[in-house]
Amino acid sequence: MTDSRERRITALTEAAKAKSENKTRDADQAIRRLVKRGEPITFQAVQREASVSHAFLYNHPELRKRIEHLRGARRKATTDQRADTDDTLVITLTRQLAELKKQHRRQLQALRDALERAHGENLDLRRELARRGIQPSPNVASIATTS
Repeated sequence: MTDSRERRITALTEAAKAKSENKTRDADQAIRRLVKRGEPITFQAVQREASVSHAFLYNHPELRKRIEHLRGARRKATTDQRADTDDTLVITLTRQLAELKKQHRRQLQALRDALERAHGENLDLRRELARRGIQPSPNVASIATTS
């Protein structure tokens, strides 16, 4: 009976070892797929992708170290990328604001020029009316009297 028991123990040990190797391979492939898709590498994401338990990942030193390393690298890259994005956004908005200010100044100057021409034309018309001896209607306000 000892031989039979030894064979069963050996068979169970080999089956457990094969199962562990398969799960390790599945977890490794899951990590590769997550990296390839650009998804965050976390214990939960690997666990879902590989259909393995959290305990398996935490108790497997190589997988745990790899996941923690990739998770940390992703956080650092995200933080650096956010800082670059913020700087770029500030620069872009500053340029847009400067351009809008220039455009506003040009429009304001064009309006001032048009108003000056209108005042000149109004003055010419009032002089022409005075030369002809026509009094302006009392319902018409003069800029000279309202200012």
